Amino acid sequence: MIIDIHAHYLPRLLYERFDAEHRAFPGVTLKREDKAFRMQFPGGELTRPISPNLSDLDHRRAWMDKNGIDHQLVGGWLDSFGYELPAAEGLAWSRFINTCMRDSLQAETRFTPLATVPLQDGKLAAQVLGEAMEAGFGGIMIGTLPNGQGGNLDSPGLDPFWQAASDLKAGVFLHPMFLCGEPRLADYDLVNAIGRVADTSIAVARLLHSGHLVKYPGVKLVISHGGAALPYVLGRLARNFTIAQGKYADPRKGFEALYFDSVVFDRDAFEFLAGKAGPGKIMLGSDMPFPIGDLEPQKLVHAAHMQESERQAVLGGTAKQVFRVRPDCWCRT
Repeated sequence: MIIDIHAHYLPRLLYERFDAEHRAFPGVTLKREDKAFRMQFPGGELTRPISPNLSDLDHRRAWMDKNGIDHQLVGGWLDSFGYELPAAEGLAWSRFINTCMRDSLQAETRFTPLATVPLQDGKLAAQVLGEAMEAGFGGIMIGTLPNGQGGNLDSPGLDPFWQAASDLKAGVFLHPMFLCGEPRLADYDLVNAIGRVADTSIAVARLLHSGHLVKYPGVKLVISHGGAALPYVLGRLARNFTIAQGKYADPRKGFEALYFDSVVFDRDAFEFLAGKAGPGKIMLGSDMPFPIGDLEPQKLVHAAHMQESERQAVLGGTAKQVFRVRPDCWCRT
């Protein structure tokens, strides 16, 4: 079974149920503009217009058929996660998104949903994670900035979340958000091209030096976009560890625990990642439906020099070990 582990989805049910549930999260604004929607959260500007393809399952199935993909793990849209909300509203908003995701995909056996959690509060995030895994979600998708406009994933306040993820052996897909206040990213669409890569690299470097991947060994942390810059700069992080003389955790030990998607585009980059992390730590990803994604993701995997058993692990075998793929998933006969 060919499984795409990096895709985004926003259920239409979210729009349809929003007004009826809005009093539980008054800090969220859903703005209707002609045929498009935008969201707004406390202290922030309106989001980008929400792409219709985020909700279009017919378009998604057609794309999957064309690319030979049997199943897809779908996380939400990072702009909608609402980490800026007060904790109680964040709890209600995360539960609302998860309920809409679950109900929308209940009969859609080609998709396993990934939940969102209120990452602005470690105890509440742990609570929602437990609820989601019990409800049949395949894992969760989280962003790099737990307070919406900042914060760090190695913050002590998030320890309850990491402990719960370790205890549950949950698949946690980490996706970048954006670097704030960096004017050099304003041109050439560099927010997508390089800004999110830098964002991921910083967030995970902190987790490596803090020792989180060793302290919470049950966590199955998946890094998007082939691990960003981390596979390439691991030696530099290790040198930093040596110079610090025991102040930081060994990043190489944490790196051994990480998983990665395949969204790197170049064959030599993919092969470098496989050599650095091991092919058993990489899973097929597309970043669908965004244009910056790899919209023909199998090509790279089939072009790479690797054993057939390693290729099959990338295409689906590892995904079934990291995430809880729904037991009734559709598969080609």
